[in-house]
Amino acid sequence: MSSEHDLEISGMSCASCVRRVETALANVAGVSSASVNLVTKEAHVELRDRRVEPRALVEAVTKAGYGARVKTNERAPDPHDETRRAGRAALIAAVFGVPLLVVGMAHDAFPWASTAAGRWAQLVVATVVVFGPGARFFVAAGKALRHRAADMSTLVALGSGAAWAYSAAATAAPQLFDHFEHGVMPHVYFEAAAAIVTFVLLGRYLEARSRERLTQAVGSLAALQPKQARRVRGEGEDEVPVETLAVGDLVRVRPGERIAADGEVVEGRSEVDEALLTGESMPVSKIAGSSVLAGSINRGAPLTFRVVRVARDSTAARIAAAVADAQRSRAPIARFADVVAGYFVPAVVGIAFVTLAVWLVIDPSVALERFVAVLIIACPCALGLATPAAVAVATGRGAELGVLIKGGEPLETLSRIDTVLLDKTGTLTAGHPEVTEMITAASAATPEPRVAAANAATSVLRLAAALEQDSEHPIARAVVGAAKARGITPPRARDIAVEHGSGVAGDVEGRAVRLGSASWLGAAGIDIGGLAAQADRLAAEGKTPIFVAVDGELAALFAVADTVRASSKTAVHALQRLGLDVVMVSGDRELVARAVATDLGIARVVAGVRPEEKARIVGDERGGGKRVAMVGDGINDAPALAAADIGIAVGSGTDVANAAADVTLTRDGIAGLPLAVALARASMRTIRQNLFWAFAYNVVGIPIAAGALYGWTGWLLSPVLASAAMSLSSVSVVLNSLRLRRFRGGAW
Repeated sequence: MSSEHDLEISGMSCASCVRRVETALANVAGVSSASVNLVTKEAHVELRDRRVEPRALVEAVTKAGYGARVKTNERAPDPHDETRRAGRAALIAAVFGVPLLVVGMAHDAFPWASTAAGRWAQLVVATVVVFGPGARFFVAAGKALRHRAADMSTLVALGSGAAWAYSAAATAAPQLFDHFEHGVMPHVYFEAAAAIVTFVLLGRYLEARSRERLTQAVGSLAALQPKQARRVRGEGEDEVPVETLAVGDLVRVRPGERIAADGEVVEGRSEVDEALLTGESMPVSKIAGSSVLAGSINRGAPLTFRVVRVARDSTAARIAAAVADAQRSRAPIARFADVVAGYFVPAVVGIAFVTLAVWLVIDPSVALERFVAVLIIACPCALGLATPAAVAVATGRGAELGVLIKGGEPLETLSRIDTVLLDKTGTLTAGHPEVTEMITAASAATPEPRVAAANAATSVLRLAAALEQDSEHPIARAVVGAAKARGITPPRARDIAVEHGSGVAGDVEGRAVRLGSASWLGAAGIDIGGLAAQADRLAAEGKTPIFVAVDGELAALFAVADTVRASSKTAVHALQRLGLDVVMVSGDRELVARAVATDLGIARVVAGVRPEEKARIVGDERGGGKRVAMVGDGINDAPALAAADIGIAVGSGTDVANAAADVTLTRDGIAGLPLAVALARASMRTIRQNLFWAFAYNVVGIPIAAGALYGWTGWLLSPVLASAAMSLSSVSVVLNSLRLRRFRGGAW
């Protein structure tokens, strides 16, 4: 049986580290796969066998030279700790390293620096930096060496260590160098050794600060959950921890308080601010029967609601969990970078030693400087951060915009789709029938004044709702809902008789009321001819005509239909502007599906299909070379969602649909779908930019550091500038990824 574990990993600094940890975990017997994220510092491990102990995974990571512990909800690390530690280390290095840098770069401005005392002073200060804050690089490099591997720490340790060792020898025993025989003191590189450590630590501090910002979306969602709730007991109420609430409990929330769990209002009328969860800028009116979401704020009067989902299963909790899972994952495009990084560091070390050997022949006085510069400028931090940083920002931003993307792979797949298959009921439509038109018999025969017609329709609706108020039939719910929307309180009906599939009849306040199909009323001797033409028109539009008779006379015609969501037409047009082929796939009747598709501007329609046929249609589209997204909300859509390149669930849909989907739209049907596609495309552009600049930086930087331009320009890149450039390259990748935080769709 399969299982999975999440680990918190410490000590990683580049893509090579990621690859080593993944390899160590994958080599544990019983492990199916392992994925490590450099940004979140986490590993997700899938097991073939539940008997594999987490301890074995931790030991494997430890043996690879890194720290690990099992991730638990109770022991989540403080996201600020890494930033504080990195900041302290960078500050200490800067306090001692900057003076050395000033002295080293000022050349003859400080004559005392060239004296024996000045050199010894520089040695002491450089030693504090290199073996103080910089000691972590030597420790990590030693662990890597024991495992016959190399990573960023190897490069930093070799570069700073070589510069320090050469300079220390030149200070303590200058007679060992050729320069000394000619009366010239050998050059020292204390400022380079210190600057390398300082700039790398500064880069890590900036990266840590940036990573903090990557968790803002999840943090803000977690903060929505209140700690306490007022549980109603009889006539009183008790303040209890939110964790103790159970489904069915009654909870009272006062004005200004956050709602503690997802639920249904049973008492009260108020306005609730759901902006952080749904994006709705205006407070939403809530009455008995309305749903409320955990984390939303009661802005009006007191409300009492019944818990339908406890805190850990609430909408806010599910969103936070989905974003956290997504930020742990990687896009397929990251695998290429990881493979390259696995060979990159050994190759760089080899290039550095070749550079050293060549320059020992050309000009021994600068050979060590070239060696150090190559090692430092090649640090692959930017390469390791290129993909996970962008994925983390994009999934966090998506959650804020109502789009839950379950990881890097769905993000990349979504960016490449060219065909979107849309379910109709509950996806493009509201998912439940409503009364869309009411036509009275009198107005059809002789047009009535508007007010008179409205009053007549209201009177008929009141009688019809009286018959239907105790029924659970969808059409009955539509009629009762129309009455409630108009503030009508229906009276009680007597002697109700239901003819399944045809209609219902009964006595309302002494009047005989009959509601149903044309054939059923015709069988009772009621002439519907006056509204027959209107009924045919409604049927052609995909609506269901329902006739109402009072005291044996035709009174009105109601049109009942599953109405198209207001946002659907805008979303469909936006998808088409993005160059996507939009297709409706529905189990509904051809006539109804065609009517909805025409209204939305969808040309291709496949109607009357069963759930398994939807999955077959998805397969046919993919077999034709299309990259397909399937969008649905119900259990019947789950097979198609799973069969598509990417499944997209409407958040109001079933748990089965959401489980089968790679992306969930949490707001207003498919309104967020064009935004999701645009965000995915923007994310992939950002990742490609990151990878391009990370590779380009090394392709250009390494030859320059090695001295390739010296023959033409006489220019050599100092180790100090190389370390600064290396740090800035990593920071630039993170900052470029953080631009996605400003994504709002459209022309981003």
